[in-house]
Amino acid sequence: MVAPGTALREGIDNIVHSRTGGLIVIADPEEVSFMFSGGINLDVDYTPALLYQVAKMDGAIVLNKQAAKIVGANVQLMPDPTIASSETGTRHRTAERVSKQTDALVIAISERRDVVSLYLGGMKYILQDIPAVLAKANQGLATLDKYRMRLDAVSSRLTRLEFEGGSVLYDVLSVLQRAELVTRMAVEVERYIVELGTEGRLIEMQLEETMVGVAADKAALIRDYSVEDTEENLSTTLSQIARLPHQDLLDFGRLAELLGYERKVSTLDFPVSPRGHRVLGRIPRLPKLVVQRIIQEFGGLDEILAASDDDLEAVEGVGATRAKDIREGVRRLQEIDPIDRYLQS
Repeated sequence: MVAPGTALREGIDNIVHSRTGGLIVIADPEEVSFMFSGGINLDVDYTPALLYQVAKMDGAIVLNKQAAKIVGANVQLMPDPTIASSETGTRHRTAERVSKQTDALVIAISERRDVVSLYLGGMKYILQDIPAVLAKANQGLATLDKYRMRLDAVSSRLTRLEFEGGSVLYDVLSVLQRAELVTRMAVEVERYIVELGTEGRLIEMQLEETMVGVAADKAALIRDYSVEDTEENLSTTLSQIARLPHQDLLDFGRLAELLGYERKVSTLDFPVSPRGHRVLGRIPRLPKLVVQRIIQEFGGLDEILAASDDDLEAVEGVGATRAKDIREGVRRLQEIDPIDRYLQS
């Protein structure tokens, strides 16, 4: 609501530049009216220019929940004075108490320091200048790009080992760890994009391009190597990984536990075999339902690779054309990995 490019942000910026200061309450008027004292009842459509004009008066400005109407101006707010507040200024202390007492979004604009503070549910966030947020977003994007390159490297190595039949649990956990680190870094960049509003469109496009395939590959990896291969287990494992503290994410023993293995297992020499979700998922135009049937029929990637054309064609939903596409797709994946290895070296 307050990101650059919105009508509300334009009004806030006008107040900041005029150095008049202001206190804006955005909520359902009926839910917060019990703390109003005095003021002018307006009930007019919101415009940035009108917000700027009414901000010249003392007291708070009340907008409806969608910030589409200016309900009142010059309103004195009377929140519960017994509510604890860490703020010292009258305007900011009132804003914090109102946010703690109600569901309102309260915006306090400092008259002297050009600082815009947001209060919601007792939490405080200070809006930063666009150039500062843009610099942080670009820095985060550059870091994310390095993380993605490392993820692609360990992922390609795992794929090669899968075809060779030499993958161990350590290789799997390396990919899983990197995929989660990339996901977490992307979340950080997304926060900057939200704050940038219309200024963040280019960064959003770069982020989307960088993150292509990461979520699908992570889900396929879990389904390939979890002790239990079900949709419920996949959902549970993904949520557990997302909640892991950073220190636990670096612990391969903890990650192995989430996949259903014993924590004390030696990841460096514990052989594992994929079911085939990652490899089959990279073959174009192959529906997930067909992938599931193939894996249920053969049990694992080694068995799928060893299957004859007739065996593949016999699987429901495959047929002669898809069997040929699967063979061609697998052959291409086997050829790409050595090329990637050469380029990385």
